[in-house]
Amino acid sequence: MLRKILIVAMAALLQCASLPISAWAAGAIAVVDEEGADPADIGYGVGYGENRDEAAKEAMAECRKAGNKGCKIAVRFDTCGAYAASKTHFGVGWGESKAIASSKALAECGGSCKLVVADCDE
Repeated sequence: MLRKILIVAMAALLQCASLPISAWAAGAIAVVDEEGADPADIGYGVGYGENRDEAAKEAMAECRKAGNKGCKIAVRFDTCGAYAASKTHFGVGWGESKAIASSKALAECGGSCKLVVADCDE
């Protein structure tokens, strides 16, 4: 009887271990965006980590790795983050989904802005 209980318990643990779990607790987006730049030309990097500082460090590294110089952290987030821009404005957003983060970034940016990047830690 005890052996059956142990087998059932082990099977339950193995099943739980196979469930998808978000590996990161925070994310960040670093960008290179100069006034007058076309949104399509904006360089960026996205990073994740166990905390926002770690995520920011990773985002800066990814931004530089993509060949960008002058990268700066634009937004730090817990679930999803986004960056939108026009030639004269920018906006950031975060939320529980890409759609929410994107909507907030575009609203903060105003007028003729385009979404540059949106990502989640999922």
